[in-house]
Amino acid sequence: WNHVIPSEREMFKKNDQHLQTQMFSTIDSLPESERERLEQSWAGTFYREFFSRIDERVFSVLYADVASRPNVPVNIMIGLETLKAGRGWSDEEMIDAYYFNLQVRHALGLRNLGQQHFDVRSTYNFRQRLSQHMQETGENLLEKAFEQVTGEQISAIGLKTSDIRMDSTYVASNIREFSRLQLLVEVLQRVRRMLSEIDQA
Repeated sequence: WNHVIPSEREMFKKNDQHLQTQMFSTIDSLPESERERLEQSWAGTFYREFFSRIDERVFSVLYADVASRPNVPVNIMIGLETLKAGRGWSDEEMIDAYYFNLQVRHALGLRNLGQQHFDVRSTYNFRQRLSQHMQETGENLLEKAFEQVTGEQISAIGLKTSDIRMDSTYVASNIREFSRLQLLVEVLQRVRRMLSEIDQA
């Protein structure tokens, strides 16, 4: 069928909104002791040590060079995929956690529950772009990003090593697996739509 690459409809825009201080937010409405607990939880560590270090520019090759609607933030997509792989979530559990779990939103640099909503199809499109780029160029952008993050972490805590890196293999293999499954489901859906109501039944 006629396949339209999603990246032809979106342009790359770096997400630095998480660095801007807001006057009022869901997190700021919490009592101080709860805000401190949130900051000291895994969510605060994930935000500081992983999310804030992601260089989104590495992924700009996945998007159009022409003016169009901006992409869903790359650092949020990578953060979500990383949490999904680490926690063993399904896509539905991942999206529910993103919408409703304050710790997950804090880990992804979001201070309000109603902020930065997007359709679940955006995650499928992002996985498809990553997979297609890897097939066409042999370049694993996730691995590149994880190496950069790990390099910054090593430098920040003063480790003396030349061969430590965070492994992105699990996240990348999850994305490839879901891309194949997504393709199969799409083919089946298209075939079903071509059938008469009797044949569909």
